[in-house]
Amino acid sequence: MPPRLEILPDAAALAEAGAAHLADLARRRILDAGRVVIAFSGGRTPWPMFKALAAHALDWNAVVFVQVDERVVPANHPDRNLLHFRRALADRVPLADGHLLPMPVDEADLDAAADAYARQLEAIGGRPFVADVVHLGLGDDGHTASLMSGDPVLDEIHADVAVTARRYAGWRRMTLTLPALNRARHRLWTVTGAARRAALARLLSGDRGIPAGLVTDEDSLVLTDRATADPVP
Repeated sequence: MPPRLEILPDAAALAEAGAAHLADLARRRILDAGRVVIAFSGGRTPWPMFKALAAHALDWNAVVFVQVDERVVPANHPDRNLLHFRRALADRVPLADGHLLPMPVDEADLDAAADAYARQLEAIGGRPFVADVVHLGLGDDGHTASLMSGDPVLDEIHADVAVTARRYAGWRRMTLTLPALNRARHRLWTVTGAARRAALARLLSGDRGIPAGLVTDEDSLVLTDRATADPVP
């Protein structure tokens, strides 16, 4: 069964819809468990959504954000996902201390840093780590998170956090692995851009030939805009 699909009029409407969906999931989880753990992806699409989320009334002391993936770049580099997330949301809301967990991509030993991050995740989300909500994007080549075709990280089944063997767009990446993504309670995909039409069609058809197609479609919602969805049925 494919993930649920909602087509919004444009990218602005998608950002608002995504923020409303995240806020609803967060409120329900906080009511049930007292806290919600949200994993956020990078790229360009999510920042308007997270900026919109900042305007929602939430118990921010009960919200914990972790990263789905991060480029191995200096702290203030414009390609750093964390920098954009801080500007969009974290600097706009009263998150509690320690409720934003950056991936430690500044460490010299990246593999050890990935293991350490996995232990941090277990400390807040149990062992094995279970995120309440994972936000995901989609590349025009069908990748999601930093899980790329042909990279050994795509085949990782034991670790929840790993580092790519290759450079993509100039950088290695630290990423949650498929087991961690598939273990989450909910998945929210946001997909915009005409270049992603073909990849979106493959995702919705359940094509396991792309990394995104290996993510479970259980409790999953895909938000896209009309310009991206056409001619996706």
